[in-house]
Amino acid sequence: MNYIFGPVNSRRLGRSLGVDLFREKICSLNCIYCEVGATTRLTCERAEHAPTAAVIAEIDAFFRQKRAEEVDFVTVTASGEPTLHSGLGEIINHLKQTTGKPVAVLTNGTLLWDGQVRKELAQADVVIPSLDSALPAGFRKVDRPAQCLDLKRIIEGMTLFSQEFSGQIWLEILLVAGINDTDKEISALCAVAARMRLDRIQLNTVIRPPLEAFAKPLSQARMEAVAAEFLRHAPNRPVDLLCGGAAQEESRAKGQNNLFDLDRPADRQTLLAEIMEMLKRRPCTAADINRVFHAGGADRIEQLLDALIRDGLLHKRTHSGRLYYQIAEREAHSD
Repeated sequence: MNYIFGPVNSRRLGRSLGVDLFREKICSLNCIYCEVGATTRLTCERAEHAPTAAVIAEIDAFFRQKRAEEVDFVTVTASGEPTLHSGLGEIINHLKQTTGKPVAVLTNGTLLWDGQVRKELAQADVVIPSLDSALPAGFRKVDRPAQCLDLKRIIEGMTLFSQEFSGQIWLEILLVAGINDTDKEISALCAVAARMRLDRIQLNTVIRPPLEAFAKPLSQARMEAVAAEFLRHAPNRPVDLLCGGAAQEESRAKGQNNLFDLDRPADRQTLLAEIMEMLKRRPCTAADINRVFHAGGADRIEQLLDALIRDGLLHKRTHSGRLYYQIAEREAHSD
């Protein structure tokens, strides 16, 4: 399938079926930490960037299968920014009308000033916008926005959406060491968040290999200190740390029943195809992959992927002491 992937085990949404609207990275930002790669079309213009009818047809095809029963959430995302797609509202409406599953939308929030975008997103159950800096200089350094964007307008749009939306809003903030993690930056973010009606704040850092090698993660201690600062400003609002370590991910994989028998050629080929689709969207460790596909452990995954490394279809890349697999077409950036 071109637009459907998973279901995958999501840290936030359980067993999540992804709807990826774009086949290239169309976005209003070109974030230094992005795991998808460089933005190929930097724009604020909404358009039919993907055939909406084809996306809906894939959704219908998936939900005719028995494995649709295991889906907890449908997550609308994109290799870029999904609100740039003019058919977004039609897709969300179709999901709500036909699948019987709650719908989440991942967005960078840059178009929430647009009343039509807010109207379309109002159909979702959960919206997860991101805001990495409330200061213009930090916003430019971390997110590298299109020239058509204005941070003040973005924040006003997010605030208005938070007051209008009846579903859950989880604000994600990704922090990069030495860039948007200063006390001044955190204080500004806390002040802006205090103006919004939010159900949760989710703090993240540079976990996977980033677009730019200079984008480095914060330490766990610093992340916990930032979380404490947000809690100090709003004690009754949950603050989640999304940056779990390798040991945490390995522990999630223990005790799983294998979904694939790698001794069977048909299972092996099916799993390889699904892994390649997953890696097109983000780099993953062997533990990440096993946690999604339950294939007998990270060691078995590494053995399986060795052939794709030799054939030049995948690359390995080390980031923060962890080994990631990524599609060979992605431009490698050394740490």
